[in-house]
Amino acid sequence: MAELEQEITIDRDPDSVWKVLSDFGGVQAWFPGVEAVRVEGDTRYVAMLGLEVAETLRESDDAARRFSYFIPELPLPMESHLATVAVHPEGAGSRVTWSVAVVPDELLPMFADIYKGALAALKEHCES
Repeated sequence: MAELEQEITIDRDPDSVWKVLSDFGGVQAWFPGVEAVRVEGDTRYVAMLGLEVAETLRESDDAARRFSYFIPELPLPMESHLATVAVHPEGAGSRVTWSVAVVPDELLPMFADIYKGALAALKEHCES
């Protein structure tokens, strides 16, 4: 299993950033390349690049400003995927971490690039 954590600081208070992130179905407003999102129960279906990816919420903790989700399957040979997104106080702003554990290890660079781009877009969205 390969793991990594991406992070970014955002010049907005943690509650404001958490409000954006915790809207599990609102990812289309800021995540690059997302064309459409629909939510059914604890699963959101994200349409991007001609694919639809299911992401299932595993846990969400408003007090800790953290949620985790997994991708049950991709149109790639993937055995497992678990991501956790959290918002932490950082001075007058926030630090957002996005960690992932994935099997096989070879998929880690792809997710690293995706989450790095997502964090940059989240920063732009929250600070504008």
